[in-house]
Amino acid sequence: MKKFVTIITVLLFVSTVPLTADYHIKQEQHTGEFSVMGQTQAAKDEINHLWLAENKMAMHSERQSVIINLNKNVMFVINHDNETYVKMDLPLDITQYFPAQMRKMMEQITVDVNPTGETKTIGKWKCQGFDVSMDMMMNKVEMKVWATKDVSFDWKTYHAKMFPKFMKATMNLHDEAIQEFQKIEGFQIRSDTTMKMMGSEMKSYNEVKEISKESPPEGTYSVPQGYTEKEKFSMKDMQRKK
Repeated sequence: MKKFVTIITVLLFVSTVPLTADYHIKQEQHTGEFSVMGQTQAAKDEINHLWLAENKMAMHSERQSVIINLNKNVMFVINHDNETYVKMDLPLDITQYFPAQMRKMMEQITVDVNPTGETKTIGKWKCQGFDVSMDMMMNKVEMKVWATKDVSFDWKTYHAKMFPKFMKATMNLHDEAIQEFQKIEGFQIRSDTTMKMMGSEMKSYNEVKEISKESPPEGTYSVPQGYTEKEKFSMKDMQRKK
């Protein structure tokens, strides 16, 4: 479930300048220690990297990368644990790539997003607060999100072009859930997440530390050499995300 929280907090990160150059968003991710079914997971800290460019996006974490290329109408979800990836055509039809069991679970997910009216300065960004609640069968997720419109790229373009595809592929959400998430106005600077599952509670946070305009390293928007392509995700892949 730790990977799922990472995706929630990282993958929500999303002014008036078009995406005509590459933006590098460096994010600090902390997951607290938690126990479930007698097993304890140690606390973990990592740095995740989000890259935004004209019609392209890449999110790189320790275990997973997601790449979207709208020029080629293609999306890649890459698993670094077993060096595999799934290539998905756009517009995205997730029923082609996920097990039938997962498709049934997707239909039962509910999301509720509400602006709180609160304001807060985090780093150099003036933010507004949002409360997010998610019900996912036996799991309950509560998030406190702080988002800003004070960024040098067009966050609205990101929401319209990239965000829905990203959420469908990584969080297995249906259209109504994604539309609810899109009520978060601005680029997310920090989120504090509490997930309750099987009598246990896991806490994490994700915070943007730096937004810079720079040239991406080679391979930022491509699958690593030597990785094996899979036609679709297996249930084992879905469990590995968590």
